[in-house]
This record gives sequence, structure tokens and C-alpha cells, in this order.
Amino acid sequence: MNNSSPWVKDFVFDPDRTQDMRPSCIEAIEALPTRARDIVRGLTDAQLDMSYRFGGWTMRQVVHHLADSHLHAYARTKWTLTQDAPVIKPYEQDLWAALDDARNMPLEPSLNLLAGLHERWAALLRTLQASDWKREFTHPELPTGRNRLNLDWLLQHYAWHGQHHVGQLMKLREEKGW
Repeated sequence: MNNSSPWVKDFVFDPDRTQDMRPSCIEAIEALPTRARDIVRGLTDAQLDMSYRFGGWTMRQVVHHLADSHLHAYARTKWTLTQDAPVIKPYEQDLWAALDDARNMPLEPSLNLLAGLHERWAALLRTLQASDWKREFTHPELPTGRNRLNLDWLLQHYAWHGQHHVGQLMKLREEKGW
């Protein structure tokens, strides 16, 4: 994971450096709630309801999406640790983001959720043994042959995911001079 760039557009899994990357990825997961809170601090409702790109989600929807998505990732982590190659449950993130809570609720509930969730998730991740990282799950929306993923992939993906969305929000703040 490239921690020097605030916004990395596309996720690329690096299977050759998984062991080396684990500490920085766990730190990125642990830091996300503070980064998300900092990036939206002081913004008005009108600013939070502005899209980071034409046709994209609003800043508010992005923060609520982080809570929704990372709840799924935490559950996927635990399923993978407690079941033999579970098939994960996908969800329609665009439909979730279009629901009233994601479009209109204050951010504090999702920011608080992220804080507690990420504290637990990082603590769990730090306890994993080398063999745990190789445990696999199946993602039913991916093509056969590429749909078996392991916890190293999940760790890198969600460390990137948080950085990606915070980077989008940071970019909008910078473009608007907020």
C-alpha cells in the first residue's frame, strides 16, 4: 500500500509483500476513523451534501459508506477465521448509499461506529498467526478462478479502501478551499 499518496485510484494486491505490508495496513485501518473525522470536521451540511465528483456520492454518503463497507469487511474477517472458506455475502453498495440514512443522517453515528469497529478490527488483526492470513473466502461476484481470496488480500484491500475514500474527500476540500 502506498501511504504517501492520499488518493490511490485503483487497488492492486501485492502478494509478494504481504508479510512486510501487514503492519502498515493494520495501522492504516486503525487510523481511518481519526482521518475520516478530521477530514469532515467543521464542514456544513451543504458542504457534506456536495459530491466529490460529478454523479458520485456526497461527502456524507462516503462517510456512511465507509461504516457500511467496513462492517462487512470485519464480518468477512471473522467468518474467514471461523469457517472453512466461507462464501461471503455481497451487498449493493450503491443502493445502500441511496438509502435515507446514508443521504441525510448526521455523520457522528457512523464516525463513532468506525472508531469502535476499527479498534476491535485492528486488535483482532494483530493477533493473527501466519497461517491465519492464508485462510480463504469466496466472493461470489468475482469470476471463477479469481473469486477465492485470503485475509492478506482483505487486509490490503480495506487499508487501501479507507485511504481511497478519505483521499476523495480531501481532494474535494482542497479543490473548494475548505
